[in-house]
Amino acid sequence: MARSFNRSTITRREAIRLGLVGMCCFSSLGLAACAPEDKLSQQQQNGTTAANDAPTPVAIDAAAFDALIEQGPVADAARVAKSTWATKVAQAGKLRIGGVKTSILFSILDEKDGKVRGFDAGLSQMLTRYIVGDTQKQELTLVTSNTRESVLQNDQVDVVFATYSITDARKKVISFAGPYYTTQQGILVTADNTSINGLADLANKKVAAQSGSTGPSILEKLAPEATVQEFATDEEARGALSQGRVDAYVIDETMQRGSIVRNPGKYKLVGESFGPVDSYGIGVPHDSDAVQFINEFLKMIIDSGVWEKLWNITIGARTQATKAPQPPALGV
Repeated sequence: MARSFNRSTITRREAIRLGLVGMCCFSSLGLAACAPEDKLSQQQQNGTTAANDAPTPVAIDAAAFDALIEQGPVADAARVAKSTWATKVAQAGKLRIGGVKTSILFSILDEKDGKVRGFDAGLSQMLTRYIVGDTQKQELTLVTSNTRESVLQNDQVDVVFATYSITDARKKVISFAGPYYTTQQGILVTADNTSINGLADLANKKVAAQSGSTGPSILEKLAPEATVQEFATDEEARGALSQGRVDAYVIDETMQRGSIVRNPGKYKLVGESFGPVDSYGIGVPHDSDAVQFINEFLKMIIDSGVWEKLWNITIGARTQATKAPQPPALGV
């Protein structure tokens, strides 16, 4: 017997009727299959909300982060000389990076000391040290989802670190090293929830998803007995979860971990991630030998355990994760 898939959509008008406008931002968000920099508003990335009493996000252990970065490897002259791309960087004496300062997990500015830290920031700083010998010898150009390809094509930067999803369309105009990180859909519940521990537990539960994202279609296939309620924004969906109007919220796990960091003690991730894999790559000029050079660097970082340590400092310890994920296979 076929199982039914129930879906209800929360429109802007209904949200106004329910009194959500005062607490929610109606900014337009992109697809969940895209990287966080594609879909998070500036407000979300900064970890701020409209409320004056917004919680203080869980900070990165700055001392542990800085110590790990300074332990990164330094390439010898012969290794650098084998790459035209790396040779150009070394001769310039700096690595020009396209990135952001507002991604709470991957690249966030610490206004106390003016340093940028996070998973992407850590890798970029270690790559800078690897080529130039000094983590500080990098030049950051701020990018958006609309400018990442152009800054590479126009030779404004040498590399882009910006939770950059690898797609066939993008590979027509730039190249990617990596992937260095992958993400799938995650299940977010309130911290005191004990009834939902994984995908199977979503049956007969009210589950929030973001309209326009891949979440609803994934739930239709993998959790057909869930009653899915679609919301226009991430803020609205989490608001419904906090208020008990839904039992769980499903969207890209990276976004979920960002919510946990921004709201200490309020939410938790449960079960295994699921659905299509979104792979993040390091953007480089098209057909550049930077791909091989950076992949060799990433292999060293992964094999030495530094990748796992960096993940634990920037993401795991801040989201109560007990185990780091497996690094993705390079070149896939």
